[in-house]
Amino acid sequence: MKKLFIFTTLFLFYFSNSFSDNIHFIDYTQVLNKSKAGAEVQDKLKKKIKSEFEKFKEQQTSLRKEENEIISKKKILSKEEYQKLVIKLRKKVADLEKNKKTSFNNIGKTRSDAKITLLKVVNPIIKKYMEVNNIGLVLDKKSIILGDTKLEITDQIITALNKQLTSIKIN
Repeated sequence: MKKLFIFTTLFLFYFSNSFSDNIHFIDYTQVLNKSKAGAEVQDKLKKKIKSEFEKFKEQQTSLRKEENEIISKKKILSKEEYQKLVIKLRKKVADLEKNKKTSFNNIGKTRSDAKITLLKVVNPIIKKYMEVNNIGLVLDKKSIILGDTKLEITDQIITALNKQLTSIKIN
């Protein structure tokens, strides 16, 4: 299927001059990352990831310190007391891992939601651009092996998107 798609794309680009003016391509990744709204979301998410990473790193350091304290008291404590402390520590470690996983999953969901929001705005912009410029087909740049850079409309779409959407609210 992919080979057929690539062949069709190549055929349209190189063997049909009548279609070449009607086919353009866009780099969706660049639109998502370099538009004002997309770049802002990326920056916020990077800060959130860094903040969460630092928070969990501090908690891990604290748990290691607690572990070392428990180990140093092993000979002083009774076997039962030592076991209770070890069980408590294991529970804290498990809770930390669970919180860490939940936190980073939430960040991933936020990123996905922001991407969906951005695409809901981008697609009508592309459709309008196609109508105004008499374009019959817009392909994602990832699907193209080789193409004339004159046919890329990424910058035009980013400009139009920046006029329409300057930021996206995220949690």
